[in-house]
Amino acid sequence: MRTKFNVNSDAENRTYKGIEFDSELEMRYYKEVVCPQVESGDITKVILQKPYVLQDKFVYNGKTVQEIKYVADFFLVYKDKHEEVIDTKGFADSTALLKRKLFWYKYPDVDYRWICYSKIDGGWCDYEYVKKQRSIRKKIKKNQKK
Repeated sequence: MRTKFNVNSDAENRTYKGIEFDSELEMRYYKEVVCPQVESGDITKVILQKPYVLQDKFVYNGKTVQEIKYVADFFLVYKDKHEEVIDTKGFADSTALLKRKLFWYKYPDVDYRWICYSKIDGGWCDYEYVKKQRSIRKKIKKNQKK
């Protein structure tokens, strides 16, 4: 069975090297991209599910409003000391889009990327690139039907 985010509820299908991932896509990125770069020494540090506070908690009209958190799929440090926050995306919902804007605002110096997998576009790509390519293909297909 799958959730509304198309995540397989069977944890066995999203577990690799004893690590249970939130999605099969996330596990696949770890297996195909992160692990080989750790083994080669290109990535020197990996933190899974690193939390970031996007907005601190505050009091409004006497009521405490909880902080807004974002949990990154991967925090990576490369051998050249470059740091990167990676989130794997199959589809970006409105909450993800809002949290991305808040992340950019609160952490403007952090290299933050959405990555997805698209076989037709060459494998692991930036989400925005794949989104644009899908749009182009959709327009071409629509024009061919006319």
